[in-house]
Amino acid sequence: MARKVIWADAAVVDLDAAAEYISKDSPSYAASLVLQLLEAARSLENLSERGRTVPEFKQGSIREIFIYSYRLIYRIEKHHVYILAFIHGRRDFGSAWDERER
Repeated sequence: MARKVIWADAAVVDLDAAAEYISKDSPSYAASLVLQLLEAARSLENLSERGRTVPEFKQGSIREIFIYSYRLIYRIEKHHVYILAFIHGRRDFGSAWDERER
């Protein structure tokens, strides 16, 4: 069943911040990251259950997939997939999650 993918504002901010940071050293790597992320997010329309359950939440509806060193965190609902965050894997999850409302 195809689901509509919806981006939370905080996830868009996360993506912009990551791309801006990476582009300081390598604009091409930043562009590659963004393309990989957008492709992965689009794939969630039909393959939303592909990611693993986020260990910090232990809820089957909140999952993640990895894009390079980043965690794309999303919530599955009946007709929608909500992209919640895009967090670097080395960051402390609790503080990264709490930085803004999710």
